[in-house]
Amino acid sequence: MFIVNKSLNIDKIMTPKLISTETIYEGRVFDVRIDVIREGENEYSREIVAHQGSAVIVPVFANNTVALVRQYRHAAKKHLLEIPAGTLGKDESPEDGARREVEEEIGAAAGKIEKLTEFFVSPGFLTEKMYVFLATDLRETKQNLDEDEFLSIEKFTFPQIFELVKNGAIEDAKTMVGVILAGARFGFVVM
Repeated sequence: MFIVNKSLNIDKIMTPKLISTETIYEGRVFDVRIDVIREGENEYSREIVAHQGSAVIVPVFANNTVALVRQYRHAAKKHLLEIPAGTLGKDESPEDGARREVEEEIGAAAGKIEKLTEFFVSPGFLTEKMYVFLATDLRETKQNLDEDEFLSIEKFTFPQIFELVKNGAIEDAKTMVGVILAGARFGFVVM
């Protein structure tokens, strides 16, 4: 049963107006700004982390194994098991970013790439949108990591990955979303 709030009329909701924006930090991966917004009679500020967006890839090999990467994530203070992903370059399309990242991180070129979904990571303060792709018809090439990337590649079947998600061994949300959607394409579902 759905409960509808009849007092909220979407047609009458006004889009808040941006009054000012000030960049307070410019970084290599993201910038931070403070936006002042007016919504009706109310004025307030929001701290925003501005990010180009990311390409996220579920690389599935001919034998239905999926390549995951294990790398240290300092914010989490541990090594995490994730699907390959990376920040989009300026003016780079999500599909081009996905093709680049899968080859850089796991050393495989995708013969076929298909968009599964896109989502905002944390829209309360972060502009980053992740574009999730399924990569198949993989052909081995050469891994080409960035100088500050240190990762290992591990391959799993969908049932193994689903078990890792259920038992907490995979803690990364983009990986959970990506493998659940990709697994469904191959007839695998989380139980």
